[in-house]
Amino acid sequence: MVRIGVDLGGTKIEIVALGENSEELLRERLWTPQGDYKKTLQTIVTLVEKVELKLGLSRLDMSVGVATPGAISKKTGLLKNSNSVCLNNQPIRIDLQNLLGKDIRISNDANCFALSEATDGNATGANVVFGAIVGTGTGAGIVVGGKLLSGVNSIAGEWGHNSLPWPNENEYAGHHCYCGSTGCIETFLSGPSLILDHKIVTNNALDIKSLIKQSEQGDSECEATVRRYEDRMARSLAQVINILDPDVVVLGGGMSNVSRLYKNVPKLWDKYVFSDEVATRLVPPKYGDSSGVRGAAWLWND
Repeated sequence: MVRIGVDLGGTKIEIVALGENSEELLRERLWTPQGDYKKTLQTIVTLVEKVELKLGLSRLDMSVGVATPGAISKKTGLLKNSNSVCLNNQPIRIDLQNLLGKDIRISNDANCFALSEATDGNATGANVVFGAIVGTGTGAGIVVGGKLLSGVNSIAGEWGHNSLPWPNENEYAGHHCYCGSTGCIETFLSGPSLILDHKIVTNNALDIKSLIKQSEQGDSECEATVRRYEDRMARSLAQVINILDPDVVVLGGGMSNVSRLYKNVPKLWDKYVFSDEVATRLVPPKYGDSSGVRGAAWLWND
């Protein structure tokens, strides 16, 4: 059986075919039709048909999993919480099943990221994995014993919309978040939030690559900004460790490319974790941006 994974992103839709030994047989991508639900579904169908044609498969020879922004509501069966708003309140799972003529599995893209890294990535063999995506937004997925933990409300892992723990005077009550609250972790740890923090403190606008580079070259203002960020990440992940006690935390998203985080954050989180030692490991993703689409394929790993 060939496992097909589809990653439905805001700008691109990607498909991967994995063989029996998890080897990548084929990868394709197309641009996401903006604001058009029906065309988005048809693009997914087109990609599946390309895989069938190029690999000489029938749909009986494949399983299909889809990573989506947002999650399927257990109350309505419709998609919710998607930043691609044309997908919200749509029966995407049922519609895709009808178009493809077969059962599919759907999960949040952060869940798929965590599942990918827990299955054959940098958290392989770990019992409890917290896959934290820190990029344009901040989300996470949780895998326990090789299985996704979705939760009764389908929101397990939504650490980005909890308050930043142990805030200091300059952080309270924090910035407004699109979710309607203030002081959310996402408003401190997302990539845009790092840029905003540096601009507020220094009145200097820098992109993330320039900010990190200048900190490495000895710029004191840039270094101070990155240190604030590292401490905020340490506090935020310490809160997760205190509740979930994961074996491994895998970082994803654009901020996962900042190599100093893997050394500095674990040094800082020790004083916030309620334990005499912290064995939790912080690691980069093995598959980078490809983890989501691979995780979608692994939705059928049972």
